[in-house]
Amino acid sequence: MTGGSGGAPERLHKRLARAGIASRRAAEALIMAGRVTVNGEVATLGRTVIPTDEIRVDGRLIDVTAAPPVTYVLHKPAGYVTSARDEYGRRTVLDAMPPVPGLHPVGRLDRDSEGLLLLTTDGDLTLRLTHPRYGHEKVYRAWTDGDGDPTPSELARLERGLPLDDGLAQALSARPAPGGALVTLGEGRNRQVRRMLEAVGHPVVRLLRLRMGGLWLGDLGPGEYRELDSRDLHHLLHPAEVPRRVWERQEAETLERWG
Repeated sequence: MTGGSGGAPERLHKRLARAGIASRRAAEALIMAGRVTVNGEVATLGRTVIPTDEIRVDGRLIDVTAAPPVTYVLHKPAGYVTSARDEYGRRTVLDAMPPVPGLHPVGRLDRDSEGLLLLTTDGDLTLRLTHPRYGHEKVYRAWTDGDGDPTPSELARLERGLPLDDGLAQALSARPAPGGALVTLGEGRNRQVRRMLEAVGHPVVRLLRLRMGGLWLGDLGPGEYRELDSRDLHHLLHPAEVPRRVWERQEAETLERWG
């Protein structure tokens, strides 16, 4: 059901995502929680709206003519929680960012981990980067404890696959690095790199994400961020199309500082 007139109908959760309120999945949760109204009525999941409908979230009017979406890459410092709000009053990644309406983190890095984290107002981009079917690669630099550094044979076990409590976990690649390893994943289960390295006898003492898709951390320091332009976004989503010289330069810049 829609109200008013004037324009093609659109699913409400898509409209909220397009306005930068939340990802589509999170927008659905807002609707299911009764926090969204359309023309004064509490909305239900699956509702469609048109441009003239008045949409509010928690009583706040949503501007459907909002500014174009923006996306940032942040070097997440250790100790920050990857969420918009924290019930325990801990620092969140939004505390490190400018106050942009609708800005939210894409995916997660656990509180103790550092490195490349995306924040965006684009709900469609969030979906593309977090849905399992897209499988964007992520590269992590791990510093480990244990009896010496991880050996090539131990890292080969990560590539063959290890049984964890939530199923088999397999790295796309794992190679030695001073004091630890460089691990590439095609999935993003909770604390996966930490659990895999601990399973071969090398608990992680520091973990830094260096790359996501075709986007590298570069020389961004902890707490620093920058806005992505259209070329950055294309590289992020289409790593196979990044020119070799650009890839090699960005990889070298990142590894020179963090490798």
